Amino acid sequence: MLIAALISAGLLYSVVCTALGAGIPCPIKSITGLECPGCGVSRMCISLLQLDFASAWKANPAVLLLLPFFLYIAVRLGISYVRCNKKTLSKVDSVLVYSACAVLLLFGIFRNII
Repeated sequence: MLIAALISAGLLYSVVCTALGAGIPCPIKSITGLECPGCGVSRMCISLLQLDFASAWKANPAVLLLLPFFLYIAVRLGISYVRCNKKTLSKVDSVLVYSACAVLLLFGIFRNII
């Protein structure tokens, strides 16, 4: 039910953003003028829904590249929860998640330098 609610909310948000031509502004960018690692994710998701991969890449290439990895981790967590009622990641998966976070942090730094 939670997943269905999240998907429905995401689709509704994409329809509203597409109709209005605007989304939720990033508070970090509004305050500092710098783009955070997540800036452009809404535009990226809307572009992916429209199968416009070039626009998705322009919006946020780091998250686009890490998207399959995040889906893998979500599936692994779901399987672990269903099979073992366990809500934690393995040590290897945890290291991978921390590595992905480091990549996003570096992306956030470099995107503001360039």
